[in-house]
Amino acid sequence: MFEHRYNPADIKERDLDEAGRAGERMLAWLESAQEDLDRIVGAGRSRSGQVEARVDANGRVLKISYGPRATRLPSRDLAEETLAAVREACADAQRQTHDLMREALPGYDPAEAEARMEAMLGEWS
Repeated sequence: MFEHRYNPADIKERDLDEAGRAGERMLAWLESAQEDLDRIVGAGRSRSGQVEARVDANGRVLKISYGPRATRLPSRDLAEETLAAVREACADAQRQTHDLMREALPGYDPAEAEARMEAMLGEWS
């Protein structure tokens, strides 16, 4: 459904039509899946286990929890552990979002689409 790769030098009208239909399907899915996306909560834990984080699908921090020994850590270590827990939680939320998209949109790989978009943008900059 989303696996088309177009040659920019040889785009046909049917290619544009298919790309438009694919875009419409994606927008329809986004509208219908908003509730599912709103329920995504990514979880992450620091290496020491003293910091836990929860984020939503957009990466907004919902909760940070510190274990009983967290206050014994030097401030720099505590900051690094907090960031590590948040990063892990963001990666978990992204994985859940990608899984949801793959399930709902057969043939669409969000990680591949993101990589192709970054490559295209890199060529234009």
